[in-house]
Amino acid sequence: MRIAFLHTIDGNRQVFEHAATELGVASDALRHTVRVDLREAVDRAGTFTPELKQQTRACLLELAADAEAVVVTCATLGPVVAEMTDSPVPVVRADAALAASAAESAKNGGTIAVLCAAEAALESNRKLFAGHASEARASVEIVHVPQVWATFRSGEMQACYQAIAAATSDAYANGATVVAFAHPWMAPAAALASAASEGRQPLDSARAALRVAMQRVNRESADIH
Repeated sequence: MRIAFLHTIDGNRQVFEHAATELGVASDALRHTVRVDLREAVDRAGTFTPELKQQTRACLLELAADAEAVVVTCATLGPVVAEMTDSPVPVVRADAALAASAAESAKNGGTIAVLCAAEAALESNRKLFAGHASEARASVEIVHVPQVWATFRSGEMQACYQAIAAATSDAYANGATVVAFAHPWMAPAAALASAASEGRQPLDSARAALRVAMQRVNRESADIH
């Protein structure tokens, strides 16, 4: 199974490789492309312009030419996935896979607590998770954790993961059915967060996206045969 990834943060390579290993996908089956320039261009423009969408689409089609599935790990670039109707392989939006998984876990009256570190991502996550939650008759609470963002940006990763674990524990204590990590780079805190929450496992986009990619590849393979 060959899976390609489009990242805009170089550190997310390791996050998705670790998740892939856990799910039984060999590291040599993964291909990573990091395009920091695309996210920075969106930031400069203040919006995901048609030209930038076209550049992203071209990059994804190039990746698709040598993969069985492609995963977009950056939420900023994620909206282009809806336009990938001509891709020869499944293209998975990591944050949407996470929102769908969280909604399934909280369906019929549950509550999803979404830990979001970056203030700029609050509204987009609210909209994304609310869309999936409404279909599952669940509710969503976006939990802003600025202390996590501060420690992440300063490179204090142990303090960052401890802050994520504490926020996860608080969210469960406040009645959340499931806790979801809004940013892929939060994934390494999952084990620590689970321990702090008496074994209740938070969800992250790396594992959620890989599961969806693997399911779609297997489904297509079964359809062919």
